[in-house]
Amino acid sequence: MLIRLPSAAWYESQVEKEQLWLPKLAPNLPLKIPLPLAMGKPDEGYPWHWSIYSWLEGNTASLERIPDMTQFATSLAEFLRALQRCDATGGPIAGPHNFFRGGPLTTYDVEVHQAIGTLGEKIDTDFANAIWNEALASFWTEAPIWVHGDVAVGNLLVDETGRLSAVIDFGQLGVGDPACDLAIAWTLFKDESRDAFRATLQLDNATWARGRGWALWKALIVYAGMPGTNSLESENSRRVLDEILGDYAYQSVSSASRN
Repeated sequence: MLIRLPSAAWYESQVEKEQLWLPKLAPNLPLKIPLPLAMGKPDEGYPWHWSIYSWLEGNTASLERIPDMTQFATSLAEFLRALQRCDATGGPIAGPHNFFRGGPLTTYDVEVHQAIGTLGEKIDTDFANAIWNEALASFWTEAPIWVHGDVAVGNLLVDETGRLSAVIDFGQLGVGDPACDLAIAWTLFKDESRDAFRATLQLDNATWARGRGWALWKALIVYAGMPGTNSLESENSRRVLDEILGDYAYQSVSSASRN
């Protein structure tokens, strides 16, 4: 079993959300997810609700543990497609409970411009602004669908062969625009694995542009050292920014050559 205790008041709403929705979603998903076993109540020693979950075997995903990144990317995309197909009726709309995952990127417009201004010549500001403006140019216009909200290597488990076996930490679960779940295309995948992830998900170009925007936002604010970010992740964010900017430049050249 696993016990999860919120570290601050604003995380408490995630406890009841996971308790309600994870048992309903699990039967429709191709990979294991945490299943709540019980919910603890606040008392004098601890002020918020907390959860007990079933234990999931596996190791945290990492480059060293994944021998076939393309197969891994395909498995993750298949999981996300299954999640997106689940009935979203009554699901929690993007908001403070999940840091607006699934909501419009305009929520983070001020932060992005602050980060770009802070970084200045450390990055290609023209490309960064172009990526961000393209991301803001469209919105999800279909019915809200389920999003995990935090698809990152720390929330993916692999078995002893390095295959994806489970997805954990649904605290940012919600319904809305699936673009937020695409950021891993630049934080982990590249080249063939990114292409496989994209081909399996079958989302339109505008959604991918917003997904790139989500990845850009997070990488920018961490690299700029803005409040609430982890300074230890700065160097990794530099790498992610290089991947985002390089991929955007490649896609721009490829599009121009086709035209």
